[in-house]
Amino acid sequence: MQSSTISDVKPGAANIGQTDLADITRDILTMARQARQAARQLATLSGNVRNAALLRIADGIIARKAELLEANAADLRDAKNDNLALPMISRLTLTEKKLDAMAVSVREIAGQTDPVGQTIEAYDRPNGLRVEKRRVPIGVIAIIYESRPNVTSDAAALCLKSGNACILRGGKESIRSNQAIAEIIREALIQSQMDPNAVQLITTTNRAAVGVLVTAEGLVDLAIPRGGESLIRAVVDQATIPVIKHYKGVCHIYIDKYADPDMAVNVAYSAKVDGCAVCNTTECILVHKDISARVLPRLAAKFREAKVEMRADARSQGLLQNAKLAVESDWGAEFLDMIVAIKQVNSIDEAIAHITQYGSQHTDAIITSDIGAANTFIQNVDSASVMVNASTRWADGFEYGLGAEIGISTDKLHARGPMGAADLCTYKFIVTGNGHIRV
Repeated sequence: MQSSTISDVKPGAANIGQTDLADITRDILTMARQARQAARQLATLSGNVRNAALLRIADGIIARKAELLEANAADLRDAKNDNLALPMISRLTLTEKKLDAMAVSVREIAGQTDPVGQTIEAYDRPNGLRVEKRRVPIGVIAIIYESRPNVTSDAAALCLKSGNACILRGGKESIRSNQAIAEIIREALIQSQMDPNAVQLITTTNRAAVGVLVTAEGLVDLAIPRGGESLIRAVVDQATIPVIKHYKGVCHIYIDKYADPDMAVNVAYSAKVDGCAVCNTTECILVHKDISARVLPRLAAKFREAKVEMRADARSQGLLQNAKLAVESDWGAEFLDMIVAIKQVNSIDEAIAHITQYGSQHTDAIITSDIGAANTFIQNVDSASVMVNASTRWADGFEYGLGAEIGISTDKLHARGPMGAADLCTYKFIVTGNGHIRV
């Protein structure tokens, strides 16, 4: 048995409640050193070897459904006893359908083009030097997340596909589920004759482990937190290594005066109701005053039927009925619930100004039939994803063809938007000469 915090610990292990800071520090740094060694091996392996491991992971998820569901049931019992919020319980819950989707996601990642070693660009200099910019793995990636056990398999698969070792730290509410998935991954790596420390799971639920992990400079290259704003800010506040993040998903839909009313109502309704507790749900709907009478009453009727609480500006209340008067804090709020803010605007410029002031640079959409308005919106809304006549809910790694996503970045360096395997690579320059010297 290796260090008690690595991924070969079985569900229910005693170290779940580990509290001694010295022991936690020792164990996390041991994991980081093991991950660094595993990353060196990964960098030398062919894409075929890494893909074979991914396919074994997918097969293991299907073959051991009963074990995974049993571990998840134990997590759910504790979550309900602890009165965990319903959206969190929903994200925590595994079903046979979700397990099938997890396996499909891993297989899709395996089937993608290998990003490692890809030539991004290449050119010849006038002096005869050949310059090539080539994708290479980042190294060791720490991923800190809450609730969703599927992140364990998605994150591991994306890191393996991109040639990176990873250290995973899920939330305490999903500890047994995560351990059961991590055991499947570990066995697949061993069967593929790969270093099993390429994917490690922290099993202590003590938050001090995160602080040690994100300050392990020289051992861990990058941290990616996935979860609520408080988790992400806690990671950023402690980290001395680079962090890719998004704090909030305050997504907007602007219904332009040239919008098709049917499309506007359908898209705005779906963008709020069909997944209200995720970061790409629409939190605020802006409606041009010239079309508001044709859109807002219809939209309000659908929202009332779905029991969506509407918080609106005074000008819109009369068209919505039952809507509460919005307060300043409603603009820019990430509700993650059946609540939506609604406001009329006088122009597309006012809509853009509102999004600039209150948005989170995650995903914003325009509904319009006017190409000029669409282009104005695209050029002036500085978000990671900008949608035209489509729901904000499409901002997702799977839907972008990435197989899965390691997270969604609202940063501008090094990656932006939904991140797939290629976004877990950096690059290096390869320069080839023929005895060239510089004098």
